[in-house]
Amino acid sequence: MKKIITISREFGSGGRELGKRLAEILKIAYYDQEILTGIAQKSGLAEEYVKSIVEKKAFVYYPVTIGGTFSATFNPQLEINTKIYAEQSNIIKELASKSDCMMIGRCSDYILREYNPFKIFVYADMDSRLRRCRQRAPEDEHLSDVEMKNRIRGIDNDRARYHKFLTGQIWGAKENYTLCINTSNTEIKDIALPIAELLKAMLYASKRQVNHTED
Repeated sequence: MKKIITISREFGSGGRELGKRLAEILKIAYYDQEILTGIAQKSGLAEEYVKSIVEKKAFVYYPVTIGGTFSATFNPQLEINTKIYAEQSNIIKELASKSDCMMIGRCSDYILREYNPFKIFVYADMDSRLRRCRQRAPEDEHLSDVEMKNRIRGIDNDRARYHKFLTGQIWGAKENYTLCINTSNTEIKDIALPIAELLKAMLYASKRQVNHTED
């Protein structure tokens, strides 16, 4: 049974850093930007354009789930969006089929549901997220706290709508995840190892349960 771990995260929660550190500790493949690159290569579209579709707001006008039917009315933008979403699903499944891995975002928890992935959701309070965003901001960025908070909320709203669009599920709802992690007032480097040990224990217990059921 493959070890597939997916991470969904609030912006500024440190979920991407946590995923990368966990992948290094667990010695499994890590996929994030590679998914966008793969979509661009297979669709023939520019990577920045693909990113604007996958991570921003173009999808919000078409509230359907994977496998749903689209309106018969021809819409060029909708056709492009549909192509991108299909390529994303194919690439995520292709990468997961190769080896144990860590997938960051892009509804991989839902797309890989047949693998029964270990699904993590990472969140934090606004002050902690604001602080992390400040630490990682370019030197020439001069957003006020209000502007930065609005940006954080805007990105989260996009992620929530995107998740709802593709899955029909509520993004961040605890019942949709195996483990929810609050990173408020913590350093990701300090919690990565103990969380990795917890993951090992939980994955081992899950594997034993599957084997016991099969016996």
